[in-house]
Amino acid sequence: MFSKQTYIDRRNQLKKLVDDGVILLFGNNESPCNYPNNAYYPFRQDSSFLYYFGQQRDGLVGVIDIDNNVETLVGDDIDIEDIVWYGSVDSVADMAAQVGVEHSAPMKQLQQMCGEARERGRRIHFLPPYRHDTKIQIMDLLGIHPDKQAEAVSHDLRMAVINMRSVKTAEEIAELERAAEVGYLMHTTAMRLIKPGVTEKYIGGQIDGIAESYGAKVSFATIFSQHGEIMHGNPSMAPLEAGRLALCDCGAETMEFYCSDNTRTMPVTGKYDQRQLEIYSIVEECHDLALQISKPGMKYMDVHMAVCRLMTERLKELGLMKGDVDEAVAAGAHAMFLPHGLGHMMGMDVHDMEGLGQIYVGFDAETRPRLDQFGTNALRMGRRLQEGFVVTDEPGIYFIPALIEDWRASGHCAEFLNFDKLETYKDFGGIRIEDDILITADGCRFLGEKRIPYHPKDVEDFMAANR
Repeated sequence: MFSKQTYIDRRNQLKKLVDDGVILLFGNNESPCNYPNNAYYPFRQDSSFLYYFGQQRDGLVGVIDIDNNVETLVGDDIDIEDIVWYGSVDSVADMAAQVGVEHSAPMKQLQQMCGEARERGRRIHFLPPYRHDTKIQIMDLLGIHPDKQAEAVSHDLRMAVINMRSVKTAEEIAELERAAEVGYLMHTTAMRLIKPGVTEKYIGGQIDGIAESYGAKVSFATIFSQHGEIMHGNPSMAPLEAGRLALCDCGAETMEFYCSDNTRTMPVTGKYDQRQLEIYSIVEECHDLALQISKPGMKYMDVHMAVCRLMTERLKELGLMKGDVDEAVAAGAHAMFLPHGLGHMMGMDVHDMEGLGQIYVGFDAETRPRLDQFGTNALRMGRRLQEGFVVTDEPGIYFIPALIEDWRASGHCAEFLNFDKLETYKDFGGIRIEDDILITADGCRFLGEKRIPYHPKDVEDFMAANR
């Protein structure tokens, strides 16, 4: 947990931005797996609740009465039976004091607090709920059916939280650097273990164990697969095969729940072949272009499109694409190879604040994505960069057999694609290189003191020296 003053300052700024009414910030409850007492899913507090109230215990709600300048942490103290099984925890009053909140109340009083606010016609602000128990709680408190809650969300609160959480403070950056350190250990562990015959599942489990050992947990379900063309390829029991590429996309959360998210694509034999190097070098160049041009004031949409143009130029040189580069990109032909966006915001959530609405988090009025175009509709980040933003830089090139067949059959973008040559790449897989970058005053920089190898020779040298 950060200092008490950090949370006081955050709540004070939030009150100024929202201006009036009552803010409800719901913490999360436990999520049992297959029966009530099997807490297989580790507890994860809601990120916005953590941002303003700091406490990681389940069953809490933060209430901020802006008009009367009263803040209350609502929740029930645990009873002796829970203490027997799980140990003692601080009282709700003590937890409130730890983050500078003067008042605490049992959960039964929340109904009364909301009822009085409703009777007086005051605005009650809440963020988009994403758990069904929270939706039921909102229905009980405010009389809003779960089907209607999305339209009842406070836009003022949503935008205030997005504006605050988007710009990372020095203490947040320090946590992100810690997450990057664990991410380094995860990826270099994978590089040490990759060799023919080892299963994807084994390496995926070892990676996850690093996150559990040095932090809170993984920041998302680990992707480790020889089928890099599958965007979210979970580890299978398949043994690694000589001649293939292994794509590893993973990250860690710190004990304060700040994330890392990196991707590396490595040769199972320890050396890239010529065809792999040709494609890898294009992804590497696109990755480095984003590092060169990302800076405050630059729209990340423009960074994405610059990467798409460079990728198209290089794929033309290999004979996989053809025609005018600008026309090909405008038509979305590059999405055959890059069907996702260049990156996303990152912080306490690996897709930072995605639950608040990606259209609000990643875009503004001048950077709305084209929802009618394949590839462009998957962009998660396009808005103008600001100092203190943390975004991912993750270009990739994928050869997806079903997509190749679908576009060839329909003739989609046929004037820009060489389908005959694409046929010979159906067994290739995919390559992605991803790093987390902090936008600085005049450019950007990597997060993490240690650089996970990504230049081809560096990857090969590391694997040769550590296998």
